[in-house]
Amino acid sequence: MNEFQRAKIVLKILNKTYPKTPIPLKHRNIFTLLISVLLSAQCTDLNVNNVTKSIYPKYNKPEHFVKLGRKKIEKLIRSIGIFRIKAKSVFNLSKTLVEKYKGKVPKTFEQLEELPGVGHKTASVVMSQGFGYPAFPVDTHIHRLAQRWGLTNGKDVVQTEKDLKRLFPKRNWNKLHLQIIYYGREFCKARECYGISCKICTSCYPNRKKPIKTKKA
Repeated sequence: MNEFQRAKIVLKILNKTYPKTPIPLKHRNIFTLLISVLLSAQCTDLNVNNVTKSIYPKYNKPEHFVKLGRKKIEKLIRSIGIFRIKAKSVFNLSKTLVEKYKGKVPKTFEQLEELPGVGHKTASVVMSQGFGYPAFPVDTHIHRLAQRWGLTNGKDVVQTEKDLKRLFPKRNWNKLHLQIIYYGREFCKARECYGISCKICTSCYPNRKKPIKTKKA
């Protein structure tokens, strides 16, 4: 079985398992989506949602966070990992949006990736989930699963993104990104499946007997 055949199996199982894919990070607009994605680094979506549910009703525009200032932002997000670094990014990002983009989130990868604290993965999530532009955000979890399922050689997240874009039609990218996240959380967990027990792993590699070791991103 080659990688394209495995990709077809993956797509079929994911479409059947997750016909609908709600965005896991709660947000009120594209700006709050951007902030939530930034906050989710090294942190669970659940934790981010628990913190932002009391922030976004009151503060949901770049102007709000500029007015708050860095120290107050720190207090609001204190229970999130590396909160000081993230508070600095949120403040500087908001300031840049107000000064350079009239408070609007820009619509290109280049402009997004120039914002403080915003990397390619964050920009990809905003482009796909916020603006509906075809993108394939790859984090460490998707990187691990793509290796287990034989869709990439696991060199790094950049290589994994290229491989996934090559294997799957562009029209599927935005939904597929979320489907893979959901499936990984429910069925192909890092310390439970090991590449030998979930439906995708057993369908792609029916003869695999030993746990597969994945390369870190």
